[in-house]
Amino acid sequence: PFDAKQRGPAERAKMLADLGIRRCAYDWRSRHVEEFEEEILQYKKRGIEFFAFWSSHPEAFRLFKKHGIRPQIWRTLGSPKAQTQEAKVEAAAHAMAGHAKQAADVGCKFGLYNHGGWGGEPANLIAVCRRLHAMGHDNVGIVYNWHHGHGHVEDWAESLRLMKPHLLCLNLNGMNTGAKPKILTLGQGEHDAAMLEATLDSGYAGPIGILDHQSHLDTKTVLQANLEGLQKLLEPRTKLREQ
Repeated sequence: PFDAKQRGPAERAKMLADLGIRRCAYDWRSRHVEEFEEEILQYKKRGIEFFAFWSSHPEAFRLFKKHGIRPQIWRTLGSPKAQTQEAKVEAAAHAMAGHAKQAADVGCKFGLYNHGGWGGEPANLIAVCRRLHAMGHDNVGIVYNWHHGHGHVEDWAESLRLMKPHLLCLNLNGMNTGAKPKILTLGQGEHDAAMLEATLDSGYAGPIGILDHQSHLDTKTVLQANLEGLQKLLEPRTKLREQ
């Protein structure tokens, strides 16, 4: 939805293939529902994994079963109005339980997605994840986004250590103090190198995401810049391994 060129499924799949990206987390709006199946088919044609799907839609779940794919399902963890921490965790878990079951019914993992507020705090994501596991929803994990995590730049290493057992995907972003700006190309942020170094040191070996989220720009241009920024950040490690 953020692509200034508003590509369709075939154009988008080609763009990803041209960039060398072999997985896609699919965000959508109501106008895209009629394209769901074509998106799946175009990804298969290009050898791209339909890796994750934002929120839920009955047509998408029908198509997942039809085409034998099992993307992660990502959904924002809300911020309940309850008075105590225990009550908030319980309310948040119960609000997510039905969605987690819906995902499990089609063989998909379910990711609690940080998007600010109480539900965006690592400790709360972990607590709700554990409560859902206790309720029998063992397909639940955490999807953590740097662009919604500027409050945890300083304690990123510890936050990651705590979330790591539950982490389904980690989405990167250029990171400046105070989210100025919130969306920034990787490699241009003042904290990018230190945060990535902490991530590598943690031993996290799961999926890593990059994002566009700049609707005035061509998505291909933005993704290419992020790939180049990530490569530049990784250069010191690469050189060390080569020595």
